[in-house]
Amino acid sequence: MVQSLQGIGMTSLRTRERMIKRLAEQGITNSKVLEVMRDTPRHIFVDEALASRAYEDVALPIGYNQTISQPYIVAKMTELLIKSTHRHLKKVLEIGTGCGYQTAVLAQLADHVYSMERILPLQRKAKSYLWDLRLKNISFMYGDGSLGWADYAPFEGILVSAAPAEVPDALLKQLAISGVLVIPVGMAGRQVLQRITRVSEDSYDIEQFDPVIFVPFLSGKE
Repeated sequence: MVQSLQGIGMTSLRTRERMIKRLAEQGITNSKVLEVMRDTPRHIFVDEALASRAYEDVALPIGYNQTISQPYIVAKMTELLIKSTHRHLKKVLEIGTGCGYQTAVLAQLADHVYSMERILPLQRKAKSYLWDLRLKNISFMYGDGSLGWADYAPFEGILVSAAPAEVPDALLKQLAISGVLVIPVGMAGRQVLQRITRVSEDSYDIEQFDPVIFVPFLSGKE
């Protein structure tokens, strides 16, 4: 397992360094985000047949009609989440555990990550990867992400890895005052990345960023 985590050839630290250089050239400036992504072995989160492509700037299939986002999108969403948060990220809610890569990045930047996934086999695989990395500050829920995780609200940060047509009201309500929600919003072909900051009990500031392509946000469980 040590060799697998360290990587060789196209999964080596040198390859990761090239990814970090590319991210910086693409406009990612947060040094903490770049450091964490350099040190997190993305190749263990994809099938072995795709490991040699793990550090390319592409989304890759992880099964069940889901994907692991391209490194730039992971970096951009993470940077948007932590850059404008005026308080320390104690609790982050992640909607869409997927393969667990974004979860691993968040877990190294927040005190605790609460990660929800609606596809049980994906959640089980993600747990095993994250256990291999010895990341213990993560709680998992198999459930409907549109409902959020009210038991642990409010959250200083919420990150969503699928695109709803409209932002779920439950997620807005579970955001702490001055907390940040990063989410792709829109129908297929018209999605845009948004950062929503809760200004007060009943008001939110909405910023729009890159056009993106995400799987649709679905309710329920599989």
